[in-house]
Amino acid sequence: MPDASIKVEGKKFMWDGVVYETEKEAQDTMQKYKDDNFEVEMKEEEGKHLLYTRRLVTEIVVEGEAPP
Repeated sequence: MPDASIKVEGKKFMWDGVVYETEKEAQDTMQKYKDDNFEVEMKEEEGKHLLYTRRLVTEIVVEGEAPP
């Protein structure tokens, strides 16, 4: 069973839950994640490919009033 999460450069990435049979299949899916503003890491285990994702923060919304 693959790791549910990995750390890369201090950032936590979560496994997307899919075991990709080919590198091309993993790369195609990786590009879709990137197009949806995710950071993606690919890991190979026993000839299979795994993708770990992390959503990029593009906007921070603060609710409530600012402190005085």
